[in-house]
Amino acid sequence: MSLQNFEIVTGDSNSKIILHVPHSATFIPEDIRADILLSDQELKAELDEMTDTFTEAIALKAAELSGSKPWLFINNFSRLVIDPERFPDEREAMNAVGMGAVYQKTSTGTQLRNPVPTLETHLLDTFFHPYAKAISDLVAKRFSALGELTLIDVHSYRVNQHLNAINHGQVRPPICIGTDSFHTPKWLVEAAQAAFSIIGENYLNQPYSGTYVPLTFYQKEAKITSLMMETRDDAFLTEDLTKHAGFETVSNALAHLVDLIQLR
Repeated sequence: MSLQNFEIVTGDSNSKIILHVPHSATFIPEDIRADILLSDQELKAELDEMTDTFTEAIALKAAELSGSKPWLFINNFSRLVIDPERFPDEREAMNAVGMGAVYQKTSTGTQLRNPVPTLETHLLDTFFHPYAKAISDLVAKRFSALGELTLIDVHSYRVNQHLNAINHGQVRPPICIGTDSFHTPKWLVEAAQAAFSIIGENYLNQPYSGTYVPLTFYQKEAKITSLMMETRDDAFLTEDLTKHAGFETVSNALAHLVDLIQLR
């Protein structure tokens, strides 16, 4: 039996918020590591580049600070195993650079793993689809209980864009707020802008756009709202990827947003 690649942290029964943390972990099971073509040193460098370092800690701290504790859904495995936020089919734009639901390429465009269809199918069946079902089930359960729900997708990004990307040349502000035309109403954008103002200037959908909603509900249920929080990592990390005082600021900002939504 494979290891479970996600964790659900129970929030308060009246909480209408789920914090989703998809890219904070670095763990790669040994059997999956065996199929990755990088040396240990190269893999560490790739994880340093691609991991949303300490975003799980930000979400947990924000939950601790919030008046009503949100629920959390956390990816326990590195995104180099599967990326739960990619479309698992031809809809995914990142397929063009080999970084769809199962990455074939690294952040610099070199080969990450051999393109073996059976391996990709195995990773999707073992990790991607169970993850997607679990978060979809949690959303369905909480939505059924309360009649409304907000997903906050907790991410970070490096100061410099990696080479193997599709969005070169965009601004890289302290805070990027990702939105969806169907699932992100104006009130939610305004709440995020108010809460995140203590971090710094924000842009909508630059350098990253969109937000995560399980495909079961995507573009179907408007009372399931969603917003992506993308914090430029120098707002809370040093150059060697350790936390500095800004960690408390970012955590407080997210807690403030949770409270604004909950009290609405």
